[in-house]
Amino acid sequence: MKKRLLTLGLLLPLCVMAQVGRQKIIEGNQFYQQDRYDEALNLYRDAQVEDPNSPIIHFNIGNANYKKNKYEEALKEYQSALNADDPLKQAQAYYNIGNTHYQAGKWGEAIQAYKKALELDPEDEDAKYNLEFVRKKIKDQSQKQNQDQQQQQQNQQQQQQSQNNQQQQDQKEQQQDQQQNQQQQDQQQQQQQEQQEQEDQQDQQDQQQQESDEQQQQQQQQQQDAQEPQEEEMSKEDAARILNALQENKDEMKDARRQQIPGNVRVLKDW
Repeated sequence: MKKRLLTLGLLLPLCVMAQVGRQKIIEGNQFYQQDRYDEALNLYRDAQVEDPNSPIIHFNIGNANYKKNKYEEALKEYQSALNADDPLKQAQAYYNIGNTHYQAGKWGEAIQAYKKALELDPEDEDAKYNLEFVRKKIKDQSQKQNQDQQQQQQNQQQQQQSQNNQQQQDQKEQQQDQQQNQQQQDQQQQQQQEQQEQEDQQDQQDQQQQESDEQQQQQQQQQQDAQEPQEEEMSKEDAARILNALQENKDEMKDARRQQIPGNVRVLKDW
């Protein structure tokens, strides 16, 4: 951005102010040209004591504050310099007001100030340049804001898509975990069912075996029961035969004794 320093010889006739005041302004301008802005500002303040309403002094004080980045104070001094009778001096004040607004980030107000300067001085090339410069900055900024906004929207969409993908992945993993858990539960249930079936089958076999054993025992018992009456009948028959045999033996013994009895009894001899 271009910036003008307004000197005494360009602003006012020499007869307007006293020689002392003019000398302080000249010395202040010299310090200003050497970038010694504090010393220049002090001399401008001293000259302002003699002429408080001088547009030249307000303008130059504004320049010194501008160089020190004190834009609010510079703006006040430039606005006071608008009291100049010369339209060209007013145009220069508007020009520097535009520069001050630009440095403060108030680009819209800077454009308005440059327009005012060109209304008063249409041939001011610096004001034309700065006006187009700020317009381009605003346009570029608007485009950049649009790009940033689009980029932000794109980033948000990507972030949202990433979140959606992550959610889908999490849901997929959760479903897989659920399926795996379900499969494990089904396997465990199947194993338990098979084990229960085996146990039931074993119980059935044991029951069948027990029934078979009981049946065999019953059959054996029935066989024993069937054999016992036969043994009793045999025993009676044997008993009858024995009794018959005994009876026959008894009769035979009687007959034998009869045959052994003599006709006379013999006495034993004595010694």
